Amino acid sequence: MTEPTAKPTTKSNSQQGISTSIENNSSINKDDVENNQPLSEDKPKNSEETLPDKAALLALFTLPASEEVRNDNVAIENPETESTRTESAETEKKAASETNTAAQRVALYRAQHERTRLLYMASTATRPTYLVQTLKAQFAEYQQYLLAQQLDKRGLMDTDAIERLWQQLHVVDDIIADIVRHMPAQQPAGWQLTTQDGHNPLRLATVGKLKHDKPILDQASLNSYVLGHFGVSSFTYDRSYYIGHVVGYLFSCYFCAHLSISYSVTALGQEVVADYDYASLETSHMVRLLQGLDGYCKKRIYQLAVICARLSVFASDKRIERMLIAEVNDFDKKLQQQHLDVLLLQGLMPDSNDSTPLF
Repeated sequence: MTEPTAKPTTKSNSQQGISTSIENNSSINKDDVENNQPLSEDKPKNSEETLPDKAALLALFTLPASEEVRNDNVAIENPETESTRTESAETEKKAASETNTAAQRVALYRAQHERTRLLYMASTATRPTYLVQTLKAQFAEYQQYLLAQQLDKRGLMDTDAIERLWQQLHVVDDIIADIVRHMPAQQPAGWQLTTQDGHNPLRLATVGKLKHDKPILDQASLNSYVLGHFGVSSFTYDRSYYIGHVVGYLFSCYFCAHLSISYSVTALGQEVVADYDYASLETSHMVRLLQGLDGYCKKRIYQLAVICARLSVFASDKRIERMLIAEVNDFDKKLQQQHLDVLLLQGLMPDSNDSTPLF
């Protein structure tokens, strides 16, 4: 991965949010980076921090082998206990569940922010080379691609092109580093993205109750990895919550548009994610932030979004749907109708001994 030249910063008295205040190369003291001096403004200037080594840093992004995808907020209870629960207890549980979800969301955001901060503060020797290529086996997109590949008995998938993209996945790290170098400093902004049918096409880490029971662990998807470099994100019930740089917003819009996914975006209200610092911006402010991005930066974000869209679970599912249709239409139906009519005219019942070929 190309050495990042971005400097994460946060507002004073705040340790939340992904670093979205990015400074140019000239504003970064590379000696501080090499000497493991903290760059975050929310820490004392003269404090010493022990940064993780390469193995520990990689472990922050790697899912444990024994970890199972599950939704921690969906409780499995005894039916008899459920039937005897009073209405007041149900209300209390609902309130507790909402509080638990909010706490988990903030904990997730802080973990995502800290992980990315440590990655960018690491020296060149410590930082894992082409991290995304190392992690691809744990991505939901790659697992779905392997499944589609196994099912493609009729050669309907453009296997070579997709396989080439997976082999060249390291370009994702290169594009991310290039975007980080060019994106302007901004206060973290919060927004919500709602897509068709309440699905999670970006495969963001899920927290709390889900409308569709397909929970995703943190860093268990390519898009979760990508957006982690620009902000912090999660998915609850039927929408994604994102706090970070406007390039994350732009990436999500490009991603959905490329796949023709209907979506809507609204500002994240101030009280939606409590105890976390972000700006709830009106549409006019979002327009100004987008106007602050130069054309080159937007092009790189678009390229990144297209790569992720082509490798997405959504795209793989569409390929599998085409395989399903192909299996349904795997013989000449018109010919079979003619053959059936002949048999019926002769008063014969078609049975398993019929030797007429299907093709």
